Amino acid sequence: MVSRRALIGIYERVLSGEGTVSFRDFESLLLALGFVLKAQKGSHRIWLNPAVGRPFPVQPDGSNAKRYQVRQLRDIIRRCNLTLGPGE
Repeated sequence: MVSRRALIGIYERVLSGEGTVSFRDFESLLLALGFVLKAQKGSHRIWLNPAVGRPFPVQPDGSNAKRYQVRQLRDIIRRCNLTLGPGE
């Protein structure tokens, strides 16, 4: 489980486009943004979020998220106004 503080850092890193994001952190952020893991086949995982309106397939690049998928998530966050919501 990733702490709220860590999630905020991951969220800011994705929005800024700076640095790499571990695949574990990337999936933790997807969960925090309201995505649900719908299916998995091999390394490919299909995430869904009702606010997005389409599946978001991801797969790791070693231990990191693929850079183009981080860019796609950044675009989705901006387009759909996804936030982490209130803290606990």
